[in-house]
Amino acid sequence: MARAFAGEGAHVICLTDGSASHPGSTEWAPERLARQRHAEMVAAIECLGGTACDLTWLGMPDSRLYQTDAATVTAELEQVITDHGARHIFVPAAEDHHEDHQATACFAGQLRSRRPDWKFYSYPVWSRWDDPDFHRNIAGYAPVTVPSTDFKLRKRAAIDAHRTQMGQIVTDDPSGFTLPTEFIEKFITEDEIFWRMP
Repeated sequence: MARAFAGEGAHVICLTDGSASHPGSTEWAPERLARQRHAEMVAAIECLGGTACDLTWLGMPDSRLYQTDAATVTAELEQVITDHGARHIFVPAAEDHHEDHQATACFAGQLRSRRPDWKFYSYPVWSRWDDPDFHRNIAGYAPVTVPSTDFKLRKRAAIDAHRTQMGQIVTDDPSGFTLPTEFIEKFITEDEIFWRMP
């Protein structure tokens, strides 16, 4: 994204509101947590060279995309992408084990059949971390790696902007979600990975 913002630009569509990460918190009700997650997303985009105008926040329920009407979501995504004139669409890989990532990949699959003029790419998040056979499982997709060396400091700053996921803000839910330190370092130090959606 930093590379794109430095060139022709980019636009981020965030489907969910992030409000389900700390269900045991009494200080951070879902609505408050969603507002914080939105602010963190804007801050991360700014670290990468974009602005708040480069974000479309759909605010759907976190971890429940599978309950949404796929046709409605797909139509909304198509409209946003069309409005921004995008031709290259990047979505979480279907191989990821997070239900929202899998749902988003399904939406993209439906869009691809309607918009053959767009190019769709997958990027792995959780599967890159927790699949011991990750490289073997994706080899058939002919993945492309993109060095992020020139943007490593921006990348780290963008990740650090997500303070609710670092255990830095929500302190009254010890069972809440926190990104593992090793996970963060893996994504900062390793190349980006993409492949054309199969």
